[in-house]
Amino acid sequence: MASKAIILVCDGMADRRCLALGGLTPLQAARPKSFDWIASRGECGLMDPISPGVPPGSDTAHLAILGYDPYKHYTGRGAFEALGAGIELEPNDVAFRCNFATVNDEGIVVDRRAGRISNEDAEALSESLNDIRLVRNSDIKIMFKHTVEHRGVLVLRGEGLSRFVSDVDPHKVGVKFLYSKPLTDSPASKKTADVLNEFVETSRRVLAEHEINKRRVKCGQPPANVVLPRGAGTLPMLEKLPTKFGIRAAVIAGGAVYKGVCKAAGFEVLDVKGATGTVDTDLNAKMRAAVSAIKSYDLVFLHVKATDVVSHDRNPVKKVEIISRISEAFSTIISEVNLEDTCITITSDHTTPSELGEHTGDPVPVALYAPGARYGGTERFDEISCASGTLGRIRGVDLMPIIMNFLGKVPMYGE
Repeated sequence: MASKAIILVCDGMADRRCLALGGLTPLQAARPKSFDWIASRGECGLMDPISPGVPPGSDTAHLAILGYDPYKHYTGRGAFEALGAGIELEPNDVAFRCNFATVNDEGIVVDRRAGRISNEDAEALSESLNDIRLVRNSDIKIMFKHTVEHRGVLVLRGEGLSRFVSDVDPHKVGVKFLYSKPLTDSPASKKTADVLNEFVETSRRVLAEHEINKRRVKCGQPPANVVLPRGAGTLPMLEKLPTKFGIRAAVIAGGAVYKGVCKAAGFEVLDVKGATGTVDTDLNAKMRAAVSAIKSYDLVFLHVKATDVVSHDRNPVKKVEIISRISEAFSTIISEVNLEDTCITITSDHTTPSELGEHTGDPVPVALYAPGARYGGTERFDEISCASGTLGRIRGVDLMPIIMNFLGKVPMYGE
């Protein structure tokens, strides 16, 4: 029986057959050796992160993978982004994930990522937004924090707020950005929508006058002249996973939302230099950090975002390259951890077909190595091979109990 567990989640890694790859999925084309090693010695199957045919968001998928039913526990993505960014939320706070974006004089969104603005420029703009003081809603405190590239987090703090408001972000270009609307008739929803709209109006004036944007326009770069909030969320009340199973757990990730989901579940967040949450993330540093962390923790959750990034960019050839790089780096874990005492799981949080560029409801492959695992018949880790594995087809909420069972942490039900 194992006493330790490592979970590797490659964001959006699962795919469909690609014409650009001769009808193979990127996993099939990459032939990732370390992943295949786990598959050939582990229990394999397919996993529906939410349920069959339901396209998951990264936040809800990770909730499910950690064992929480998202239909019961999901309170909006914004709170996870804020927690992952290091903001300690209070129960009445409402948080939003945001993009720095570019709009023209008519308010039409030209670029939702402001030309993939650099971290340095976005950080400077973010600091200016923290100085905003609202007039119509002067009782509400504004907190804004940059996370990665064009992304940031907005937190509204005060009395009488609600997460039931619509997005300002239209989620596409070529249309006007939206005004937030209350999603219920409650005074709290109406007030929060007005607060959000006043913040966006005020921030546009601040950003238009900022030296960073004046320089960007002069250099022919798209200005980050608007903030587009979306995904309103409040602090989720979750039974902490370490308490439930009597373990110590840690997460290694670059993106804020993944840190935030795990933090809400009671994990300790381990910061790793070079873990950027983008394609240029230092994979070797993350794997070495996991090897080191498993000496002190019982469960290490390791997240890699790069596979999803190239999927949304509709680049299956690059996705093959990224998967190969992850697999090569992951071989460090296989060679350096105690395999007689460690359960190792590889999976994805959702399918992002790289010729479509959007999340879909297809199941994802999962392989679980553990001492005594009932493996057999599967030699490769991909969407097709894993379908015939001994694990069968499971839901996301089933994965954590299966892993904890191999650690002897699940109590018997009944007598």
